[in-house]
Amino acid sequence: MKLLEYIDRIKIIHKLIKESHTGTPENFAKRLSISTSRLYVVLEELKLMGAPIEYSRQLQTYYYTQAFEVNIRADFMVLKPQELISINAGFLNQNHYPLLFL
Repeated sequence: MKLLEYIDRIKIIHKLIKESHTGTPENFAKRLSISTSRLYVVLEELKLMGAPIEYSRQLQTYYYTQAFEVNIRADFMVLKPQELISINAGFLNQNHYPLLFL
């Protein structure tokens, strides 16, 4: 399941950044089994969510410039067949007010 793989990857990225043990971007990407360009995309996504990530050329590692924690939660539930009909691309339409499943 891609979602769970992504969550695991984020947890590993956070742990390595928190410990300042990422290595160069190329080595970091290899450790995660992703391309360097994909690593940059994921790091940018984290930065957009408020992660204070910087890279030290001298130490050759990514690090947090201030205390930061990652909290990821996923809720799963079984839907009835009638509820499945109402779902459209992750949105549930009830009373014409779309609710996004987070």
